[in-house]
Amino acid sequence: MFTTWENIRQTAPLIHHITNYVTVNDVANITLACGASPVMADDVEEAAEITTLAAGLCLNIGTLNQRTIPAMLSAAHKASELHHPIVLDPVGAGATALRTRTAQEILATAPITCVRGNISEIKTLVNGTGSTQGVDAAAVDSVTEENLAASCAFAKQAAVTLNTIMAITGAIDLVANEKTCYVIRNGRPEMSRITGTGCQCSAITAACIAANPKQPLEAAATAVMAMGLAGEIAYEHLQDCEGNATYRNRIIDIICQLTAEDLTKGAKYEIR
Repeated sequence: MFTTWENIRQTAPLIHHITNYVTVNDVANITLACGASPVMADDVEEAAEITTLAAGLCLNIGTLNQRTIPAMLSAAHKASELHHPIVLDPVGAGATALRTRTAQEILATAPITCVRGNISEIKTLVNGTGSTQGVDAAAVDSVTEENLAASCAFAKQAAVTLNTIMAITGAIDLVANEKTCYVIRNGRPEMSRITGTGCQCSAITAACIAANPKQPLEAAATAVMAMGLAGEIAYEHLQDCEGNATYRNRIIDIICQLTAEDLTKGAKYEIR
């Protein structure tokens, strides 16, 4: 399965990101670290043109404004024309009407290959309402061992409803299409204290799918496992005097060094 990870470095896909300006530098660096190349162009006058050059598109609505929304829609339309994979990160969907409406408009504009978000964001897109707390998932929505069967069923149904692959990340990650759900138990709770780990996961997902266009489900699952495993390994290397900033950098470093063999040994998943 993890040839999907090797394929990123073999093909070095160019990924167009219209993303969150809070985390744009980390997104660019982790895209480079996994073996792909990033380009960021969020003006509507060039968004479609840049998308033409790229192998994949990642749209992140974390810092929406009236200038970037048309650029996202233009890029999504062009990527659809070219049959390029599109990853949508609906940051904070459910927190405001603008975020929810924009995510829904993107979904209606182009066939999205994968939606990567937390459980509350996904429930908002599927049900129209959710319990999002800012840009974080609400505790009431969390995927747990106790509700895992129901959560897997929800992930599969969400894939049908939104016509996409679902990558629902949290304490337990779920990556699903209408028939298959990867249940992934990699990661560390400390990752939630770093701004941008979700944005970085979406970036890696876009790179992995672009490098493996015929295996989008497996590619998305690989990306989520890689991010979680990097969080585990990076945490093990922290020194007593080190904290969030070092942890963020170490995660990027681990992604840079991570191999398919590392994933084979360290990935913790089952398929339902």
